[in-house]
Amino acid sequence: MIRRPTYFLTAANIVAVFLALCLTETWAGSANGTREASGGSPGTGITRELSLDECINTAMERNHRKPASQFAVAMAEAQHRQALAGYWPQVSFRGGYKRMDEAPNFIFPASSITVPPGLQLPIPEQDIKLMDPDSFAASAEARWLLYDGGMRRGLREQSGGFLEMSKQDSRRTDLELVDSVKRLYYGAVLARQLHQVGKDTLARMQATLSLTETMYKEGSGKVMKTDYLDNKVMVESLRSAVALLEKNDEMAKAALANTMGLSWEETVTPSAKEVPFTPYGGKVENLVGAAYEFNPDWAKLEAGIRAAEGAVRTAKSGYYPKLAVTGELHKWWNDYDAGIATNQNKEGWSVGIGFEIAVFEGFLTRNKVAEARARVDKTKEEQFLLKEGIGLQIKDIFLGLDAAGKSYEATLDAVTAARENRDLNTRAYQNELVETEKVIRAQLVEALMDAQHYKTVYDHAALQSQLELVVGTEVLKQLEKL
Repeated sequence: MIRRPTYFLTAANIVAVFLALCLTETWAGSANGTREASGGSPGTGITRELSLDECINTAMERNHRKPASQFAVAMAEAQHRQALAGYWPQVSFRGGYKRMDEAPNFIFPASSITVPPGLQLPIPEQDIKLMDPDSFAASAEARWLLYDGGMRRGLREQSGGFLEMSKQDSRRTDLELVDSVKRLYYGAVLARQLHQVGKDTLARMQATLSLTETMYKEGSGKVMKTDYLDNKVMVESLRSAVALLEKNDEMAKAALANTMGLSWEETVTPSAKEVPFTPYGGKVENLVGAAYEFNPDWAKLEAGIRAAEGAVRTAKSGYYPKLAVTGELHKWWNDYDAGIATNQNKEGWSVGIGFEIAVFEGFLTRNKVAEARARVDKTKEEQFLLKEGIGLQIKDIFLGLDAAGKSYEATLDAVTAARENRDLNTRAYQNELVETEKVIRAQLVEALMDAQHYKTVYDHAALQSQLELVVGTEVLKQLEKL
């Protein structure tokens, strides 16, 4: 009789561990999905049963993060084309109509001329009209920068670097979206498995409860009412846990639907019955070396260095002169044919060459160059940090995969043993060969081992998805060919 409180605490501890194992993992997936897609609740409308590939394809089409990143790339491409425009001649056309209050004139002052034999002929003041007050004018101007000291090349390198950075950001968004869908998809599968484990355990516990009630009322007296009451407490505690597991099952499916960009009223049910377990036997050294070629963060930082070096070139162009050729065509329409409104003045063209060089600007160019060089050095130092960070992150994931693989084998053996132990104790209990506490403990331990095993498989799949996120799917595909 002294053992029963100990048994009760032990069983309660098993239930607590089971709940913590089940609820924490499924809530983690649901919370991530909620942050990803602005929240949601269990769908009450359309329910879809989809495979993982279908979920990923839908997310790529419907999730708003992807078009946002594509618009960022489009912006960078437009900026790059703006930089390239500097290599082309700049041609502009101007035209207009002008009405003056009166026709402009020129006053030729009065004078006299001497003619032989010594006579002077006076010439009176003359008011000469230059043109009509109404005029139409049109002109076409062209400018072509021949030499700029590297300014255009620097701007091209900057915009090209920013474009590549935007593309890598877009690629990072795609990888993150695929990773989110995978984790939530497998999380929904895990939530369904845990819900099923809870329901199966509750059904067995209810059957044991009915058997215990019959045995203590009609049996030989080995099973007492306290055994029945202890069993009753466990059943009701487990019933409460199953209700929470059911809620988590629905929330996990709703979170998956929201991450895919579907309405909060829609629910996605994974068609997969279990989370796949695929052992990974690659070498961490090969993967780390290849990650520097495919990791989007690494590629983005290299593009950032190119952009910063282009900024240095642009800043240094301030030391050099600018040389350009200019040209103009003009046409003028005026009804007057005298004064300055002659045919010779009404149309024509001009060509010229001009240059500009800064003599003194308060050391502005020098400090611009210093700033740009400092930015290049800063970015290169960040590259060293990222290099070590990528290697450490991949190593951590590999260690996690190795640990999850070992846990998979261990929990699989534990599940087999727990099921056999529960079956033996149940049959022995029916013949009153074992005490009630052993049957209940065996059932709870089986549920706990099932939950641990399913969680281990999910952790392994989540780590593989994280590995694809860190190094890029291209690396994993290439390594699989080796």
